[in-house]
This record gives sequence, structure tokens and C-alpha cells, in this order.
Amino acid sequence: MQQSNLATRLYRISCILIHTTTGLTLATFVLPFVNKSTTLSLIKWWCGGLLRAFNIKVTTYGNLPVPNSQGIMFVANHISWADIHALNSLIPLRFIAKSDIKSWPVFGYLVAKANTLFIDRGKRQQAGHIVEISSASLIAGDNLCFFPEGTTTDGTLVLPFKSSVLQAAITAETHIWPIAIRYIKQDGSINKAMAYAGETTLMESMHQVLMQKNPAIELHFLAPILTSGQNRRDLAQAAYDAIVNRLVI
Repeated sequence: MQQSNLATRLYRISCILIHTTTGLTLATFVLPFVNKSTTLSLIKWWCGGLLRAFNIKVTTYGNLPVPNSQGIMFVANHISWADIHALNSLIPLRFIAKSDIKSWPVFGYLVAKANTLFIDRGKRQQAGHIVEISSASLIAGDNLCFFPEGTTTDGTLVLPFKSSVLQAAITAETHIWPIAIRYIKQDGSINKAMAYAGETTLMESMHQVLMQKNPAIELHFLAPILTSGQNRRDLAQAAYDAIVNRLVI
């Protein structure tokens, strides 16, 4: 039995290495030379392949946006590096992420090449700049995704949402679409081993995921929130309440 488990993990590792090499090749030699539609399709394909390599099963609930949806700001609670890949495997997204993600080995490079908007939280003057860029991106038809907690958790709680970036949705006159993310065990309880939080390194987190027999993620697509006549703090609270109520934390 132990030999069988070892063989399975070695097979997964080989799949991950091959798929990561494919991603590096695409990011370096293909993405810079193709149009936005092709870029989004390739990213969606690659993210789905990475999840399969890690044997992560994705289950969705609620109503997903139609395939041609544009200019939507999605917001979600944040637990793992796998959140990004799970969402990107379903919806063509441009992420707004912390600048320190660029320092991740290999994956930081891939995230940067995927046209991610980076926030440097150590520079307060960047807030207005990121809102300006984000609103322009939404108006241009990009779907953006933002994790308003500003960090990851182990999945047993949702931290208060930061509201500044949500101003971009108001400026772009679009709506906010909350998504509740949950990693579960086979008995339905929260699988904290899937979290990339605290002092855990990226490599340690990936190893923890590999040790899981049947890792699973739930994505709950909740009712969109209209931004007309709203302020960003109220929008942040409304999105927070919707996600927490769905997760029943």
C-alpha cells in the first residue's frame, strides 16, 4: 500500500514538473506574441491542467457567469495558491495581487506573465494608482479578481475586507461578484492542510497538497452586488457578509 502511494505521488510530481515546464515555455515564448483572447484561453487551459496534476477536484455551486461575461470584479476569501488556479480554470480573469507574489519560485514568474496587477501594500500612494488601472481594465472588458482580506487564512475564518480597490468597480459602473472558497475533507469538514497561510512556504504548501489523497475545493458563486449608489466600504461589507454567511464560519 505504501509503495502504491509513493508511486502515485511520484507520478503526480512528474506531471507537475512537465506541466510547469510547459507553462514556462508558454509564458516566455507564446503569451507575449498572441492576442488577449488566446492568452486567456491558454491560461485557463494551463490552470486546469495544474489542478489535475495535483489531483485537486473543483466543485462549483450557484450560477457561474456566462462565458462571454466582461468587465466584472470578482471578490473572494483567500486560502491557498490554488485559489487562483481554480478560478482561472473556469473564468478568464486578470488578478489583482500582492507584489510579493512575484518572488514565488517559478509560479511568481508565471503569475506576472499572466498580466496580473500587483499591489505594493508598503506604498500607500499606490492605492489611487491601482484603482485607476483597475477601473480602466474593467471598462476595457477585463474580468478582475481581488482577494480583499489582503492575505490568506487556514479556512476557518474570513478576515475583514479591505475596501480601497473596490472603488474601481464603482468608477467602472460594473458590479461585484462574491465567491466563497472552501477546501473540504471527505467528511465535509474544513481541510486546513490545503491552506497556504502563516509561516508555511510555497514548497511546503505544495508538498502538503501532494500528501492529500483526494484534495477538493468548493467555489460558491453568490449573487452579484450592484455598485450604483454605493460606497466602497458598504460594498466590502456586503461582499464579506455574503461570503461568511455562505461558509457559515
